[in-house]
Amino acid sequence: MKFKAAALFALLVASAFAADATGKWTSSFETQIGTQNYTYDLKVDGEKVTGKATSQNGESELLEGKISGDTITFVENLVFQGMTLRIEYTGKIAGDEIKFTRKVADFATEELTAKRSK
Repeated sequence: MKFKAAALFALLVASAFAADATGKWTSSFETQIGTQNYTYDLKVDGEKVTGKATSQNGESELLEGKISGDTITFVENLVFQGMTLRIEYTGKIAGDEIKFTRKVADFATEELTAKRSK
């Protein structure tokens, strides 16, 4: 019983100290189709992350967003040349930066850093 109580307490403490990701973040990075310039507008409510991603290819709602401690994940369904591409993001928040791994469908994985807009 003590172990369950300690585990529950640790979980509550960890979720209470989730990194602050709410706000606008920008990034410019190279991909197979050229330079991509993105703005991520993130909203965090507890462990749930919502928002949108805006790039030269349009705007996408962010789905399946979660935050736990300094780890953030979400999905962008990007419509590109008439196809919908599922893009999965996993990031680590450190102050005013998020270092993301961005998995584009089954054909590309990219590393990028988003910086908080002041």
